[in-house]
Amino acid sequence: MGRQCWSARSPAERGNEINEIRCVIRINNENKVTGIKNMEFKYNIQDIMKFLPHRYPFLLVDRILEFEPDKKIVALKNVTMNEPFFQGHFPGLPVMPGVLIVEAMAQAGGVLINASLPPENQGGVMFFMGIDKAKFRKPVVPGDQLILEVELLRARLKAVKMSAVATVATERVAEAELMATFGEKLS
Repeated sequence: MGRQCWSARSPAERGNEINEIRCVIRINNENKVTGIKNMEFKYNIQDIMKFLPHRYPFLLVDRILEFEPDKKIVALKNVTMNEPFFQGHFPGLPVMPGVLIVEAMAQAGGVLINASLPPENQGGVMFFMGIDKAKFRKPVVPGDQLILEVELLRARLKAVKMSAVATVATERVAEAELMATFGEKLS
């Protein structure tokens, strides 16, 4: 059994509007349309840059697809051949480094935490404290769309623990538990 999803509109037509997604589940070699799922893009790249201090080439989140304050975020990273790390990792066999997949998950978590705060407290830097249970299951290559799902497990005064999963075409490619602490706002 497998699932495939595709957009009913071209990227040029979408912009920040609601995007219709059609999903097909393959059961016993038959394709069955499951219907249309409306998915509103919560934050675009300009919005994300308000929550994260990262900039090219180290900003690894392109769009926020779902957001539940203090609970969960689903983000998108379009992986293209133009990424600077593909020059050396590996020539002739481009594979996204696992540490950058973890970084992308952490950045999605950073948006989750910052966007959940009152506006006057947003924009602080988050720093890794720990990474547990990290697993890499499949390579991520140019052309993939990396979906980053991050859930808040625990929050303390200055620290958080999050569970993160990265998928490509609904297949799990990486997962980890991330711990982070808050720093001051950048001026």
